[in-house]
Formats: sequence, C-alpha cells, structure tokens
Amino acid sequence: MSLIRRRKQNETSRPTRSDPSSIDKEDDNKKKIPAKDQNAEEIALKKLRKWSCIDSCCWLIGSICVTWWFLLFLYNAIPASFNQYVTEAITGPVPDPPGVKLKKEGLTVKHPVVFVPGIVTGGLELWEGHQCAEGLFRKRLWGGTFGEVYKRPLCWVEHMSLDNETGLDPSGIRVRPVSGLVAADYFAPGYFVWAVLIANLARIGYEEKTMSMAAYDWRISFQNTEWVEAPAPMGGGGGPDWCAKHIKTVMNIGGPFLGVPKAVGGLFSAEAKDIAVIRATAPGFLDNDIFRLQTLQHVMRMTRTWDSTMSMLPKGGDTIWGGLDWSPEEGYTPSKRKQRNNDTQIANEDESEVVASQRKHVNFGRIISFGKDIAEAPSSQIDMIDFRGAVKGNSVANNTCRDVWTEYHEMGYEGIKAVAEYKAYTAESILDLLHFVAPKLMARGSAHFSYGIADNLDDPKYRHYKYWSNPLETTLPNAPDMEIFSMYGVGIPTERAYVYKLTPSADCYIPFQIDTSADDDDTPLKDGVYAVDGDETVPVLSAGFMCAKGWRGKTRFNPSGIRTYLREYEHSPPANLLEGRGTQSGAHVDIMGNFQLIEDIIRVAAGARGEDLGGDQVHSDIFKMSEKINLQLAALELKDKIDLVEMAFCPPVHIRSCQICWHAWRHARFPTNVDGRIGGQMPDFMV
Repeated sequence: MSLIRRRKQNETSRPTRSDPSSIDKEDDNKKKIPAKDQNAEEIALKKLRKWSCIDSCCWLIGSICVTWWFLLFLYNAIPASFNQYVTEAITGPVPDPPGVKLKKEGLTVKHPVVFVPGIVTGGLELWEGHQCAEGLFRKRLWGGTFGEVYKRPLCWVEHMSLDNETGLDPSGIRVRPVSGLVAADYFAPGYFVWAVLIANLARIGYEEKTMSMAAYDWRISFQNTEWVEAPAPMGGGGGPDWCAKHIKTVMNIGGPFLGVPKAVGGLFSAEAKDIAVIRATAPGFLDNDIFRLQTLQHVMRMTRTWDSTMSMLPKGGDTIWGGLDWSPEEGYTPSKRKQRNNDTQIANEDESEVVASQRKHVNFGRIISFGKDIAEAPSSQIDMIDFRGAVKGNSVANNTCRDVWTEYHEMGYEGIKAVAEYKAYTAESILDLLHFVAPKLMARGSAHFSYGIADNLDDPKYRHYKYWSNPLETTLPNAPDMEIFSMYGVGIPTERAYVYKLTPSADCYIPFQIDTSADDDDTPLKDGVYAVDGDETVPVLSAGFMCAKGWRGKTRFNPSGIRTYLREYEHSPPANLLEGRGTQSGAHVDIMGNFQLIEDIIRVAAGARGEDLGGDQVHSDIFKMSEKINLQLAALELKDKIDLVEMAFCPPVHIRSCQICWHAWRHARFPTNVDGRIGGQMPDFMV
C-alpha cells in the first residue's frame, strides 16, 4: 500500500485559468447567479455612467465662474497700459486724449459748462414707492445695473410708469432725477455717456464748480419740469436779454430738432428695427410666450405714459419730411463723400459726390406703409380708405390682459382693419393715426407739444408753452452774439420709414408689427425698414436742417441773426475690440467719445468761436436736402399779412368788402374794448 496520497483540494482556492475544466465551472457558477441580482447590478452601473441635466448645468455654471474669476484676475494683474500697448502694436501710436493735447497748447478754463442730458440717458432714483419697492429708497430705477428689472420686473414697470391722465407720478410714487455729474456720466457700468468729455475737460482745469449736470426727469413733458418759466424769446424770469448776457454758445450733440421717425415705431408698435428683428426671429417671445411675459405690451403701456416720447415725433409735417411721392432725401443713397468746409455758402453744392440712385425711386415720405407693394406704388394707384371717421367696433374683451391692457384693446377689429386700409401714412397723417389708436396718449401730447409750422410767429398763441419745443413754431432768443452748433455723426444707416403688416389675432396682442421679410437689394430697405444717412438714431435731416437753413442768417425763426454752425463727424468704427466704442465713432451715443468732437467742445469752452474751428464741417448732403424744402424764412411783410387774412377768411373777395370775415377774424385774433374796437384802434396793417 502506497504511502503517497493526493492532497485534497482546498474548497476556497480559485481554479487556475490554465485549467479548462475550472473555466467551465466558473461559467456555470455565473449562470447560476439569480437574474434579479444581475439586473440590479447593471442598473447601478448605468446610473454611475449617466450624465444628467443637473450635471450639465453645474458644469456650465462652474465653467463660467472659473472663467470670470480668471479674467478678473488678469484684469487686476495686467498693467493698465497693456491695452494701449496692444492697440498701438496693431494700429500704430494712439493719439493723446483731447484734454492732454489742448493742455499742452495752453488752453485753460474760461466759460462754465452746463451739461443737459438727452432723453433716456439721465439716471432716475426712487424717493417714495409702494410696498413691492421696499428697500429701494434712493436706489436707481433707471441707469446703473438695472438690477430691479430682473428681480421684480412688474414692480419696476409700475414705478417707472406715469399717470396716464396727468403725465406725472402716480399717487404714492416719487421718482426723481439723480443729482450731480454722476447723473449721466455712465448709463450703465462701463457704458459712458458724458464721462469721457468730463474727464477731458478736467485735464485743462475744469471741476465741479465750473461744470455741472442739469439733470431732470426726462420722462415728463418740458412744462412739468422745474426749469420752465417762459419761452426763449421772452427770456424767462431773467428778462428778454438774459441769454445774450449769460450764454455764449449752445452746442447740440446729436440733437433731433425736428423729431425722429423712430419715435413713430416706438409709439405705434413698441418697435424699432432691432426689436422687430428679434420679434421675427423668436415669434411669441416678446409678445405672448409660454411664460406669459408679454414684454412688448408692458413696454408699450409704460412708454405711452412718458410725455417725452411724444416730443420726439416728426415736426414740420409733409413740408419737412415729404409727402406720398417726394422727400428731401429722394434719389440719394449713402456713398463716398468729399468733406466740405462751408463758410455759410451753398455755391459749391455741385461738387458733392453723393450719387443719385438710378435703380428705384424710394418714397421716404411714407413713414408707414402697409405692405412693400404700397411703399413702392405711385400714390395714384393706392386706394386709401380714410380711417378718421371709422367706427372702432366692438372692443376685445379684457379677460386675459389684466395689467397690460393697452388702448389697442379698445379699438376692436373694425378699427384695426380701418388703420390698415389707409395703407400709407406721411408725417401729417401719422399724427391723425396716433390720435385714432391712442387717444389718451395724444390728448396729453396735444396739451404739451405741437408739430406744425407757424404761419405768423407774431400771433399771441405761439406764446403758449406747447410750441416752445418746436423750432418751427417759436423763435430763438434775442442774443445776436450767441452761437449755436449742431454736432452729429453721419455715415450710418438710420431709420426713416417702415413697412408694416397686421399681426395674427391673439389675446393681449399688438395688432401691428414691422414686416421684417420686406427686403430690397436695389433700395435701402432691409428687414422692413428704409434707412437714410444719419447717426443710427437721428436722420441728417432732423439734426442739420435748422442750422443749415431754418436758422441760417436772419430768418423769422432767428430774428436776431444768431450764428449757426454745422459740425458733422464721419463715422469710423473701432478697428478692434481693444478700442472699445472707438475714438472716431459717429453713432448717436458713442459720438460722446469722439476725440474730434471733444476737442471742438473744449476749444469753445476755452474761448474759441465757430470761425476759429473752421466754420461748417459737412460730410453729408444736408444743404441739398434743405434746398428741396419749401419753407418760408422771411418774416411776413405788411402786404403778406393782408393777403394771409384774405386767403384764410374770404378768398373770393377783398377783405374790406367782406364784413362777416373781418369781424370773425377781428374777434378771434385780438382782444376788444367795450366799444368793440380792437385795442381801442384798428391795427396798422389794416388801416
């Protein structure tokens, strides 16, 4: 019997891979694992591998935070001169800022400077509010970070809106302008308005006691501000010679003297070109989207309470802005231009290199056209159904609109249809249109503003404050030594006329919108908007006409012969991102950083006159446009006054033989004594 025995295999030992039988046994054991446990294991593994939406959001937020902190670190670590170094490496040496340059020339403080911010750019803060505005005392509602727009948007809209009847703050709300230079130095963090000009004036010695910001609540009408005392010709409380004694120069930067067509789109459909494109790209997002934000309706409700928006409507009617078949800009498109330094003469206009477009005639005078075909058709082929006497019909039930109810919901479908069937609107019929679609808005507007052209500026009615903001219905002050500059950018397509369409019916909708599908390569029509030369907001016609013609020399609008100058700045965009908004921009707000404009202003503040700057600096075709406008500039002579009365009251016969007309005119125009005679005697020109 053998003493050698086979060792018993340890039950816990694992088989080797070299043993085929052991592999088979292992596979058999796996097969014996219950299916339930195996599925649970697979599900657990899948959960570990799955990338959820929350993971994506956390990753995105983390990436943004890391990037932000990294950029913030670089911003604080890199020397301040780095941007200038890179810019100089790309574009060449950067010129000295105007203040540094002029200080080297020896310019110092001479005249105090007062800044008057434009509409929208001045900051507004809360002094009293409702419960939803708790904690916002003296915090900015307009300007700055606009944080409250995101935190409590409906509360913000409520406090920024004015009373629809009075045009003032609603009960329990007080919003007031921010005071000091900070009121409009920056509109938002990093977005300068007056800051660059203030900094450059400081380089030659200006400080807060020699320059000030005349901040005001730009939402309300001019008459409701605390400034107004009397019209300019009367000199306010200081007397008729106050301007002559105390004001050296008025320098208007991008001033819309005659209004802007852009205001029409804003009041009619709460749109401008950019908003219209967004509205078309993301339909419903700005109207009545899944979140029920109704953004445009809230914007319309709020802005229609601001009287300032009505001050921007086009002034001068069809005489200035053109009719159905003509406009001052017709036949011209932006092109290469030759600069002209014009010494108040227009003899060299033939040297202009503005090329007439021979491809298509553009009817810029039709500020609103319903359809591209209507915008292009001759007026004789347009069947216009007058909307003025139309019955507005049944109102849409106010069951879903609630706090975004607008006057459109009181028109009914018949009224909306009547507006579209009129088809084409010029500057004059636009006013009738707004009276029809927004009667409450225009009731306030008619009380505070006027948009016509004065026949006789000696008429006592023009002493009413509603005419003071219209340069065509008031006169400049008696200040022959004062100078007026119109300074604005050119070379940027600027909104002039619109192609509209009806919006499909929906709850709380705005029934009209710009037709962004309307494009034409042969005309300056893009995304439903006809563009002309300007600064992207104000057309050249509005910014330049008064200084080019209306006030040029002694006219009935400028009886003392105040010298006027045009200073146009050709737009040149920044060469790279490091230049920010550029130093040669002609855009409506960015021009405030234009080195040439700043230099002109500083020179005048330091004592220079318009002739020292070289007189007019003109790049556009403003003089040719002005020549096409048939506006009476001379004051009425004795014979003209008699003819005017004859024409107005009794064209068929002479005034002396028309007793009914004479008595009607006499009592309407002049106060009478108890004996019925005008002021105790007949007016000289009637003797």
